[in-house]
Amino acid sequence: MHVGSKGWYVQKLKERGIRYIDGRKLELYKTHILANLYNRKSNIK
Repeated sequence: MHVGSKGWYVQKLKERGIRYIDGRKLELYKTHILANLYNRKSNIK
């Protein structure tokens, strides 16, 4: 899996315990939405 790919973001968010956004599975969202969510969550310590 390539760093920055959709699958990579899904994997990293699932490692943090995030599996759904607004009741929808992560896999249904586009890459840029997952990237923004990951970046927001990684900045919060």
